[in-house]
Amino acid sequence: MLIAAQSKTPDHWYAIAERIADRIAASAEDHDRHGRFVAENYTLLREAGLIGAAVPVDLGGDGLDYPKLCGIVRRIGAACGSTALAFSMHCHQVAVAAWRWQHMQAPTDALLRRVAAENLVLVSSGGSDWLHGSGTATPVEGGYRINARKIFSSGCPAGDLLMTSAVLDDPAGEPTVLHFALPFAAEGVTILDTWDTMGMRGTGSHDVELKDVFLAEAAVSGRRPQGKWHPLFHIISMIAFPLIYSAYLGVAEGARDAALAAAQRKPASPALIALAGEMQNAFWTAETALAAMIATAGSASPGPETTSAVMTGRTVAGRAAIRTAELALELAGGGAFYRGTTIERAFRDVQGARFHPLQEPAQRELSGRLALGLDIDG
Repeated sequence: MLIAAQSKTPDHWYAIAERIADRIAASAEDHDRHGRFVAENYTLLREAGLIGAAVPVDLGGDGLDYPKLCGIVRRIGAACGSTALAFSMHCHQVAVAAWRWQHMQAPTDALLRRVAAENLVLVSSGGSDWLHGSGTATPVEGGYRINARKIFSSGCPAGDLLMTSAVLDDPAGEPTVLHFALPFAAEGVTILDTWDTMGMRGTGSHDVELKDVFLAEAAVSGRRPQGKWHPLFHIISMIAFPLIYSAYLGVAEGARDAALAAAQRKPASPALIALAGEMQNAFWTAETALAAMIATAGSASPGPETTSAVMTGRTVAGRAAIRTAELALELAGGGAFYRGTTIERAFRDVQGARFHPLQEPAQRELSGRLALGLDIDG
């Protein structure tokens, strides 16, 4: 198991997810139409105890286990994709830190205790940085000056800590990526109002500017060579992406359910029945691929083969979720083409599944290299 024993029952958490989903579904269209961050939904998550729920019991959390955490993200995604996706970015930072503490005795306990005790929201910039990293770390007395612009920082309007990185150019060796957390309240950290997109419009995935931000040497939590696969990224790949794609499966599920409800009001023609069946096939594919990803995260060891398996699932689940929403639009008919419908919003939101690493060409290259026995770093 990825997370320590629970202090509350599964029924407790699923009931909470249902209540939150019911509340946020009503405002999802307004957030989408106006591109407004889902701030009040984060208030609900905090009040329900979900911000620190996946922190191990020994560190002050509730020990919500990993499959149930994925299930909660999925349920929220069916009601509001933006809330689910932004929340999944926080969840995977917590789940990765918990896994490292439990399996590697990594010193992530202080961070996890703070998340549980202070309801801290963690914001990831990892999707835009990935293996290469971005920004510069310039050595100064006692630490570094960080300058960077971090894109796709989902949930940043509610964020407390930005979990990010910058590149230290070492004249004596290869560039090194430094990993660290920065408080959003730190001098030089600014959220730029840049998020105006086709879908997932309420995630608040703005750019975050880091301008001459001081980072103490002691605050550096990790170092790795730039552009190469590192054990940390195999852990992130294994744990983060089932959570992220749980949000997209939830979006697809919401579209499917709405389309079936609309189709049931129509005459049951052979064409309608066949289209519903095709949609069910696509949804089954997405659901099965995600289930395999979650099972892998719960039982495998991080490494290239595990990363390849999870990223293959990411490609298959993402494709199938997108196809589910496409077919939902067709099955429901022209009424679903209007702005403000669940299916129209889901169709746009689910397109975001295309853009998380590893994007499909990079995933195929990784899996192909492994299959052929080649070095994954090229």
